[in-house]
Amino acid sequence: MQKNPAKPATIEDVARLAGVSIATVSRAISKPDKVAESTRKKVSAAIARTGYTANAMAQNLRRQRSQMVLVLAQSISDPNFPGILTGLEKVANERGYGVLIGNTEGDVALEEKYLRFLSTGIADGLILLTGHLPVAGWPENSKSHIPPTVAAATPVSHSDVSYVCMDDQSAARVATEFLMSMGHKEIVYVTGPKGNILSDRRLTGYCDALSQKTEQMSIWKIDGDGTSLGGRAAVERLCIRDTLPTAFFCFNDDTAIGVIRALQDRGYSVPEDMSVMGFDDIPFASNVTPALTTIRQPRSQIGEHAMTCLLDRLANADTSFDAIELHGDLIVRDSCGPAKVP
Repeated sequence: MQKNPAKPATIEDVARLAGVSIATVSRAISKPDKVAESTRKKVSAAIARTGYTANAMAQNLRRQRSQMVLVLAQSISDPNFPGILTGLEKVANERGYGVLIGNTEGDVALEEKYLRFLSTGIADGLILLTGHLPVAGWPENSKSHIPPTVAAATPVSHSDVSYVCMDDQSAARVATEFLMSMGHKEIVYVTGPKGNILSDRRLTGYCDALSQKTEQMSIWKIDGDGTSLGGRAAVERLCIRDTLPTAFFCFNDDTAIGVIRALQDRGYSVPEDMSVMGFDDIPFASNVTPALTTIRQPRSQIGEHAMTCLLDRLANADTSFDAIELHGDLIVRDSCGPAKVP
């Protein structure tokens, strides 16, 4: 006959073994700084011996905390999202928090719905992966009602919202300098969507690199939209002109993949005729032909830093920071080569 499993230890068991009151055990768990060190040690030893696990929900109610963080994402299909989420969840799990994900797809009504989680206490803080403040439901008048918020991957312009992202400007400068080191003098930047802050930051880095060259190099950009179709369209517009670049620096890898396909369709060889540089190092970047030279985003680290900053702020309201910008890595593969000699 199978024996009945042992009953889980209770707070009364801990108090009895430690020789203290139930109230003291509760205080030692929830407010250890309010209990004498000798008492804390006795309670800790009793907890270890009994295997007692405090009721997390009850503790959270007393602390008026849900131990949950809401993450608003523009789209969970973004190839950068899984890596950032891995970093977010790693730190959240280590510190006893859970993660709620709100996939907005740019829907204002959905953003407002998810924000109610904060006002009702279902989540304690907010991490934005949308690149903007929620259009609806965001308090504008009273700072006291603004939830603890950190933007990740894309900066958000608000005095109370700090951000963690990659140093896009420096990374774009490195990418452009790499193309210049291979003899390229006609480098075109294919932009992201109009008004996209990351595209603007990468354009600035591209311009910085060109300005450092002793010989005059022209800034050359053509509009894209961040998609492979946008990359294809950019090539088609360029082919109408008399002069073509020797290298493309693209806003992201999707754009670069579209550029490569469009050039190949027109009979050009990459990188023998033209070089193509991407940005992000999405999983598919190494599987195209030729494999894409690109800038790798530190996705997991962005998530880890963003969650750490938010949880530090939840633990101490006086904790503040302005911005954390992480370095990207140049990943050299096959899509870039020496400039073709006329």
